[in-house]
Parts: sequence; structure tokens; C-alpha cells
Amino acid sequence: MLEVDIFQIRILFAIVMLSSATVIDIKKREISDLMWIIFGAISVILLFFEENMIQAAFGVGFSLIVAPLVLILWRFGLFGGADALGLIVLSALAPMATFSESAVSPFSILVNSALLSITPMLINFVRNSIRILRKEDIFQNFDEPKSKKIFAMFLGYKSKNPKYSFSLETQVGGKKRLNIALHHSDTAEYCTTPNTWVTPGLPFMIFIFAGFILQLIFGDIILKLIGIS
Repeated sequence: MLEVDIFQIRILFAIVMLSSATVIDIKKREISDLMWIIFGAISVILLFFEENMIQAAFGVGFSLIVAPLVLILWRFGLFGGADALGLIVLSALAPMATFSESAVSPFSILVNSALLSITPMLINFVRNSIRILRKEDIFQNFDEPKSKKIFAMFLGYKSKNPKYSFSLETQVGGKKRLNIALHHSDTAEYCTTPNTWVTPGLPFMIFIFAGFILQLIFGDIILKLIGIS
């Protein structure tokens, strides 16, 4: 009974942490390290309430093998430092937690989050396609091949007043060009130029939270799709 209660408490703390971090990230695009220190400490304290503390510690240790990967992804700028720390603390706080009978791994939340992060790209493409169908010239004055324009339609859109977005435009020889290079999550500056093609800087914490909920309900989506359960 104690083990079940601790399992539920771990999930409760994880949801509190992720929901708080998501709200803060949406509002400020910055999360204090104090958040991760507090919940990291809670993850350690909870070990002392486990029925088998040694086994639980090994479970946390196994779950934390995701840490090197997320730190590498952070260094390459694929998501922010807060996202990396959030995933690491989450791995210790609720290691491979799920209510489903489907298989999960230390990488399941990251995989689920990455899959969900594709959704904005599909929304961008639909939004741009609708504007084209309305006869809007969304690529006016751009000197680019059709293939690059299609790619840009997935990455972003033309915004009148961009906020928390990164510019997709650049000037080369007096002509507009699409800059589809990777923007480092921690160092790239937000675009403030009006009527500019941008890619939205959506907080990855949203997808981490959603990926965790997905893991609780369905497990690892990729493992489920390939029949490992």
C-alpha cells in the first residue's frame, strides 16, 4: 500500500512541477533554477519513504540515463537549459511513471514530447496554405526556390507584430531570403520587426508536460506503434 501511495505522490509532485513551470515559461520564457532545486530535493526525500529504498534508487538511476542526451540536445540549442533540467528532475521525481500497461523507457517522455512538438509545424503549414488559397502573396519579394518556400511554410509564418518569435528573414544583396538555420534556444534574440516571416519560439516545457501526461495514459507512443507493450 505504501509503494502505491508513494507512486501517486511522485506523480502529483511531477504534475505540480510541470504545470507551474509551463505557466511560468509561457508568461516569462524563463524559469528560475530554484524550481529544479526544490523538486530535485523532493525526489531525493521521497526515496526515504519507499518500501524498498535501494530498488527505488536503482530505478531512479536507470531513469536518469536520459540526462546525458538531454544535456547534449541543450548544448546544440534544440531546447533551453530549463527544459533539460526539467527533464532530468522529472526522471528522478517520477521515473518511467505510467498508469498504462504499455512499455516505457527512460526516453519515453522525451520521445513523446518531440512527437507533440511537430504539431505547431502542421498548424503553420495549414495556416499558410489557407492564406495562399485566399490569394495572399505570403512570399512577396522573396528570391527563393519553391522547395525552400514549402519548408518555410512548416517552420513559420508572416507575422504583423511578432512576439516571442525568431526571424526567418534575411537580406542578401538587397533581396529577401529565407533564413531557416537552427536558432539556439538560449542565445537567439527574439524578432521585433513587424511584417516579418518568423518561427514561433514556443516553450518546449508545454510539450514536456503534455508528453508526461501522454506517458501516464498511453506509455511510449513510438513503442506502442511498433507493437512493444
